[in-house]
Amino acid sequence: MSYRVAMDIGGTFTDFVVVDEEAAETRAGKTSTTPANPEQGVLEGLGDFVPDLSAISFVVHGTTVGLNAFLERKGTRVLLLMTAGLRDAYSIARHDRKELYTLRYRKPERLVPRRDVYEVVERLRWDGSVETPLDESSLQPLIDAVEREGIEAVAVCLIHAYLNPVHELQVREVLERECPGLSVTLSHEIAREWREYERASTAVLNAYVAPRVEGYLRNLEEQLAGRGVRPPLHVMQSNGGITTAAKARQQPVQTLLSGPVGGTIGGAALSKATGRPNLLCVDMGGTSFDLSLIVDGSPTVSTETELEGLPILMPLVDIHTIGAGGGSLAWLEAGGLRVGPQSAGAMPGPACYGRGGTEPTVTDANLHLGRLDPAFFLGGRMELDTEAAARALDSIGSQLGLDTAAFAEGMLAIVNANMADAMRTITVKQGIDPRDYSLVAFGGAGPMHAVWLAQELEIGEVIVPWSPGTFSAWGMLQTDIRHDVVRTFYQPLAALDGGGPVEEVYAALQAEGAELLAGEGMGEEERYFARSADMRYVGQEYTVTVPIGPTIDLAEIDASFHDQHRTRYGHSTPGAPVEFVNLRLAAFGRIGGGAAPFQPADTGEPAVIGRRQVVFDGDEHSTEVVRRDLLRPGDRHPGPTVIEEDGSTTVVPPGYALAVDDHGNLLITKES
Repeated sequence: MSYRVAMDIGGTFTDFVVVDEEAAETRAGKTSTTPANPEQGVLEGLGDFVPDLSAISFVVHGTTVGLNAFLERKGTRVLLLMTAGLRDAYSIARHDRKELYTLRYRKPERLVPRRDVYEVVERLRWDGSVETPLDESSLQPLIDAVEREGIEAVAVCLIHAYLNPVHELQVREVLERECPGLSVTLSHEIAREWREYERASTAVLNAYVAPRVEGYLRNLEEQLAGRGVRPPLHVMQSNGGITTAAKARQQPVQTLLSGPVGGTIGGAALSKATGRPNLLCVDMGGTSFDLSLIVDGSPTVSTETELEGLPILMPLVDIHTIGAGGGSLAWLEAGGLRVGPQSAGAMPGPACYGRGGTEPTVTDANLHLGRLDPAFFLGGRMELDTEAAARALDSIGSQLGLDTAAFAEGMLAIVNANMADAMRTITVKQGIDPRDYSLVAFGGAGPMHAVWLAQELEIGEVIVPWSPGTFSAWGMLQTDIRHDVVRTFYQPLAALDGGGPVEEVYAALQAEGAELLAGEGMGEEERYFARSADMRYVGQEYTVTVPIGPTIDLAEIDASFHDQHRTRYGHSTPGAPVEFVNLRLAAFGRIGGGAAPFQPADTGEPAVIGRRQVVFDGDEHSTEVVRRDLLRPGDRHPGPTVIEEDGSTTVVPPGYALAVDDHGNLLITKES
């Protein structure tokens, strides 16, 4: 026997997908997340879903430990080291104002206050040559502070280090010699690009979450090895690829969007399987609602992003997240009803979990309206308390003069409106017409709300993949090892005499990428590479990332840039001068395998297992209840219908119908 395993920690549940390679079967399941000790839930679930841990041949993990440490501001205290004279660059940040009409606008709070920024005497020129050698004695105030105040992490960002890292490397040698055990982040290793502020911000964020992520991954690796798991632990990265946990510990900032990205990669695999090139993926779990796009069969990828106003320089799959999930709490503000972003989380969880929760959540509302079966939650492994849900709903509904059913539908209307607005942010506000896309709904709660979200954006088709509750974990088994390398190459296209200088940089980047893959055991036959370049019109500030082919044809690159600019911004100016800013290379290592699709056993039993009363638009409807694992390709069911499976429930309201395609996906459309 041989098993490939994916594990994805969410705010409420930890998901597992296990592929039995010998039987070519895939199964999935969930366990409750243990926030105080995340690895405990992982290890418990692994024991529940894998018969023999020593038979595991591959294991990949998606974690939100780093992201949660940042969002909750529970990372470590960081000292920042910068070139003498530039101490205030991080505090000043940029002069752009994110909210133009906010009278009391304040810049996002930095992770490192000005008092924790230190200077070192050194200087590199714009071309990377040394102007002032590093003065090691000027590091003493920083070293004294580390020893005096018990500092765990230091971020180093020296000017022009992206061109020549000699001084940053020298600083690390001194700090590791004088302060054993100190976590040191060098900006050129995390973000080897120009723009000191953004590079410093990325290095600081890496240092801020490093001790938490390093400790968690090291502990999980040790415990897995102690239970007989032999292959190395792999971790999902924000760029859509995976890496070993050992490498992830060196650059924990790469794991920030580790969990949500798995769903996007699963969406790309679904796009290829179904022949639908454009998908809007929505992942609604217990705590958050994550959105992403598949365009022409591939996920959209950015080279930088912002988290709570703080910039991060690294390639990452575009994920937009809001606080909306099954555990989102209803509350009153100035007499009006609000839902989320606060969440009941895993403990105590929604009131219906019976763990002491008393405030109404989205899950309580769905249960009260009949859309959830209290005896079949998590496939019957957890029974829900309908009376506790009703009491929680009434605690606020009575204050508004509403009965519990009307209040529950009001809650769902509000949370649906919040999610639909987030969907417009990544579509309509970006010049994308969502009506050209199919909506892919997954996560434990996503398929319950999908039809209403599609209504809001006039999307014609909803797709619910197999085992939507664990779809993100399944997606982690569809990708390869990936490392991204970049080199700033600030050159006008017209100034280049042929593609030689560009090819020279790409050759160096490919050698670097190959070395990184070799360090993870990838042989030459398993490696492949993808080139791209950040380009812009001369005089512009922002860039467009342009794919670059295996041969350098400057005229072709120029035409491709104008096409990409037109796609991104709706206009272009062919013939206008263009310049390179950064050259990028993604180095991939094929790991093979993937995950077989979920295939139910053909038992011959009828899929319809009964009927129950479900509330839609204030009225009770006799609703067909269907078991997902008993559906077959070609089956059709008119709404209202509720489709139940172990990790999720799909709701088809009146006026809609579902069909099962050849891959076992549920396709929900309006009845003609």
